[in-house]
Amino acid sequence: MLVRFGYVAMSLLVDNASPAKTMTLTGFRKLPDRDAALRRLARIAGENLANTLRLLRHNKAHDIHLYRFSSKLVPLIGHGDVADWDPLPQLAPAFAAIGAYVREHGMRTGFHPDHFTLLSTPREDVLASSIADLRRHVRYLELMGLDDTAKSNIHIGGAYGDKAAAAARFCGNYARLDDGVKRRLTLENDDKTFTAAETLAVCEQVGAPMVLDIHHHMVNHDGEDAVRLWPRIARTWSGQRVPPKIHASSPRSEREPRAHADYVDAAELLRFLRAIAPETERLDVMLEAKAKDAALLRLMEELRGEPGIVPVDGATIATFR
Repeated sequence: MLVRFGYVAMSLLVDNASPAKTMTLTGFRKLPDRDAALRRLARIAGENLANTLRLLRHNKAHDIHLYRFSSKLVPLIGHGDVADWDPLPQLAPAFAAIGAYVREHGMRTGFHPDHFTLLSTPREDVLASSIADLRRHVRYLELMGLDDTAKSNIHIGGAYGDKAAAAARFCGNYARLDDGVKRRLTLENDDKTFTAAETLAVCEQVGAPMVLDIHHHMVNHDGEDAVRLWPRIARTWSGQRVPPKIHASSPRSEREPRAHADYVDAAELLRFLRAIAPETERLDVMLEAKAKDAALLRLMEELRGEPGIVPVDGATIATFR
């Protein structure tokens, strides 16, 4: 099994390269000249995009083929106070430069819209803003010139007192999405509400690929074994032009089992990888450790000494049972 590792958005190894610089809404409202405030937002967005390209170059230097973009590339976009503001045409060249680099180096990228993007919501206003957010993420990817192998990953959302009804509502609202959004969506189990088995059932119903989060599964399950679920999860990726993807992180402590640790427990992750290796040809693993790219490089160092592990490059291994 060939396994590639990636990390989320921020780097701990590259100085002054945040792709998520922002301005608070309070700060925006305090500025007396609205046009000047909007120009400042656009400048911040330009810095975020430039830093994203810097991080992609850093990734290339370390053979990191998998990367999640920050969803905060354009600060405050979509908020009611700037509902009439569309900076994307002026930012289009910066988006295009990012996409060109991704394509040139065969990287797998995507987004994880934040927890306010909810398709299980019973409120039409929340649903409308959630759909708008998903469309905005698609627009980012289209401006980058990336095809639908670049995904947006979301959770099913809240249960609102009735998990079965919430799942049914999610499926109904999913059907309302335009095809351009649907083609880019993946669904992930969460750490408090929808388990891996429940998320998988929804994925199978709506035809969306599933991203298994093995840390979330550890703290939120009904006794199901992730390894036993894996063949069905892998089948949700049938017909996709990218391999299945999972999320991996480790609990911060016994007292805080849901919080993410700085680094990844290599032994725990390796147990899962060895278990699914016989029936999995390729796998992409997004590390959600707090130490970001530093955690990835430490994990690679630890895996190099494991029996049956063959390093392929700086962020890829071949593993055998």
